[in-house]
Amino acid sequence: MKAAATQYKELTRGAVEVIDAESLRQRLQDSLQSGRPLRVKVGFDPSVPDLHLGHTVLLQKMRQFQDLGHEVLFLIGDFTGMIGDPSGKNVTRPPLSRDEINQNATTYKEQVFKVLDAKKTHIEFNSRWLDKLASVDFIKLAAMETVARMLERDDFHKRYKEGKSISIHEFLYPLMQGYDSVALKADIELGGTDQRFNLLMGRQIQKEFKQKPQDIMMMPLLVGTDGAQKMSKSLNNYIGITEPPEEIYGKIMSISDDLMWNYYELLSSKSLKQIKAMQKQVETGKLHPKQAKSDLASELTARYWEEEAAKQAANDFDKKFRQHQAPEELPTITLKPEPIGLITLIREHAKAVPSNSEARRLIQQGGIKIDGQAIDDVHFMLKPQAGQTLQVGKKKWFRLLLKS
Repeated sequence: MKAAATQYKELTRGAVEVIDAESLRQRLQDSLQSGRPLRVKVGFDPSVPDLHLGHTVLLQKMRQFQDLGHEVLFLIGDFTGMIGDPSGKNVTRPPLSRDEINQNATTYKEQVFKVLDAKKTHIEFNSRWLDKLASVDFIKLAAMETVARMLERDDFHKRYKEGKSISIHEFLYPLMQGYDSVALKADIELGGTDQRFNLLMGRQIQKEFKQKPQDIMMMPLLVGTDGAQKMSKSLNNYIGITEPPEEIYGKIMSISDDLMWNYYELLSSKSLKQIKAMQKQVETGKLHPKQAKSDLASELTARYWEEEAAKQAANDFDKKFRQHQAPEELPTITLKPEPIGLITLIREHAKAVPSNSEARRLIQQGGIKIDGQAIDDVHFMLKPQAGQTLQVGKKKWFRLLLKS
């Protein structure tokens, strides 16, 4: 078992804030001496069916705790998910049904073990204890906090000042998240920086129940592929862990060189020492940044799709964007053996653009290629031949077939 100081250094890698740092150090030391693993809680509300790389920042941290011998409690908020976490929201979330929650929870259980060690993970559902709370228990829980304190939350305060509605049930969310820590007797809770209020609430509620307050570790929110806002499916700047390997690889290759190092620190299994050595090599010209990015894309693609799939994704990417060759397997378009307008082909048959105007723009900019040759004439009539390749933009490829 690694020394407590070494564990602390590894576990706090990438963390924005630790409360209480000295307490966490002592807990790690006590764990070593007693042989009792720390109970590490992380909660996920299954409000959407699929996980993306932003979620895996916490999953990676959980795996680090597991590898050091600690006990990870993966909490699925099937009860709290019906409320919806108000963190960072400027409106009340629409409620989800229990059926929707359960369906999403099922996919979560399937996906998390792409990162976590299934044998060392305890999956919990907070309906197990929250369903059993009587009305008087909820009243007692609500009495542990004031409206004034709730309105100190940035999102609640902003909505209140702007005259936007705040439903009473939203105040219950952080209280119930705090009660989850009581039910699980958590030593540590992990969460994103947007969870600060909820995480601190867990410490307070544990005190009310005469438990030692959990230490908390806050991780940054992963910036999406746009390089500007946090990764989110609603912003379409996400990389889903169940996306095809070529999509994962290609999206990682699309991020900026600067953002790449943030992804390395938060997502890669490489040590900080290895990452800093790579940065130095890039700065001195010994390593091309594209190669560093390719290494990252290969590592993360292999994590979710195995080594062979990652190699194939890298080969396809190389053919598409470096050698300008089409990948071996392409979606096909079957055409009649007669001339067809290029705009009609890419909009109606390939369905690669939403409108004729977008098709014209791509053609005029040289974004449409037949067998690798750019066509810039919007009136071009193609005489299709079996086996021809059609490239639309940088990422969309098709192979043409003829009707017999």
